[in-house]
Amino acid sequence: MPELPEVETVRRSLLPLIKSKRITAISTNWAKILINGLPTFQKDVVGAAVTTIDRRGKYLLIRLNNGETIVSHLRMEGRYYVVSDAHTPFDKHDHVTFTFQDGSQLRYRDLRKFGRMRLIHTGQEQSVPALAKLGPEPTPATFDEAAFAQKLKRHHKAIKSVLLDQTVVAGIGNIYADEVLWLSRLNPLQPADTLTKKEIHTLHDNIIKELDAAIAAGGTSAHTYVDAEGNRGSFQDALHVYDREGTPCDRCGTLIVKIKVGQRGTHYCPHCQPLHQRRRPA
Repeated sequence: MPELPEVETVRRSLLPLIKSKRITAISTNWAKILINGLPTFQKDVVGAAVTTIDRRGKYLLIRLNNGETIVSHLRMEGRYYVVSDAHTPFDKHDHVTFTFQDGSQLRYRDLRKFGRMRLIHTGQEQSVPALAKLGPEPTPATFDEAAFAQKLKRHHKAIKSVLLDQTVVAGIGNIYADEVLWLSRLNPLQPADTLTKKEIHTLHDNIIKELDAAIAAGGTSAHTYVDAEGNRGSFQDALHVYDREGTPCDRCGTLIVKIKVGQRGTHYCPHCQPLHQRRRPA
């Protein structure tokens, strides 16, 4: 699933391709992707032009000049791309098409058909339950360390699972959870409420730094991810543990192992990331 760096890269690459373009038609061959239904999209989107694209967590917010916003989640395999000619052959996995006044098209491709688009009035993002529950963006300006610490202290479950909880901090998925825990020398099974103040500080800062670095590299193309222009990211070349089971740790040479944490494949170094037995604070 594309995580925050990949969705941000899609946002940046897609915006110049569709900004200011006026939508003249919408079609779909898999209506479930359009949560409001195709007739609603056709009524409220056709005739409008794209003004910008924002992002919140793993969600794209495609803003239109008529006061509407398309909230899009790519889920596992979703991707957007643009063709200059509407006669360009379709792929069998192309499921939603936006045709523009200049004859170009924005196509949404999704092998698993898990992605979703919802139409809302701009400014009413809080009406979407998933958006309303999102935690802070992992930036220095929005990701408060003290508030983060308080959230961790409320959870006795594994820190890996807590990092995947989008209400704690927005945008972290399986790849970056594994990576920031390795950088912070934290075992993925360590109960969140047993982290020390120093460990929380280190983890907090590593989350910000790692996601920034991944964005700068265009995201991680560990599997099928590409941006809106079909370009792969390069951050997979900088991964230390994710998808590297059986290879030596970059820090100590111990073989990386893979386990399950909360039903999610999890990679870590047994030597650099030991599980500490600690009493919970009184």
